[in-house]
Amino acid sequence: MTYRVCFVCTGNICRSPMAESVFRARVAEAGLGGLVEVDSAGTGDWHEGDGADPRTVAVLEGNDYDSGHVARQFQPSWFSRLDLVIALDSGHLKVLRRLAPTPEDAAKVRLLRSYDPAADDDLDVPDPYYGGMDGFVACLGMVEAASQGLLAAVREHVEGQAA
Repeated sequence: MTYRVCFVCTGNICRSPMAESVFRARVAEAGLGGLVEVDSAGTGDWHEGDGADPRTVAVLEGNDYDSGHVARQFQPSWFSRLDLVIALDSGHLKVLRRLAPTPEDAAKVRLLRSYDPAADDDLDVPDPYYGGMDGFVACLGMVEAASQGLLAAVREHVEGQAA
């Protein structure tokens, strides 16, 4: 059975496509590609149909990650097919939990940096959109750091299903 993870930020052009690409690479490296499906979306529809922000693309490609992406808006109906919904900041966490049709669906929503044991009390991945390249580089660092812990949690669940 496929385990499905969706990363969510505001417009689905900066943080969530970056997290999707990094986590997809981690899943492939772990040999879980056939067992884990990775996706992303935004809480709003402002950029629906657009590619990722050029700065996101540059940071991803500069670090050997895939940058192919088309933005879309998260839909509440998706909860029924998703196992985990990963919010990039506390604002997204609140929005997604309000959109959840059931308490069980709301429990599927987690903050990405909650999977980073070295993260401080602020678990938000800051939105780099209104800043320069340094914000995108910092965002990638946070995403990469949290992806290892997330992969461990997903691997444990997937291997538990297979047993």
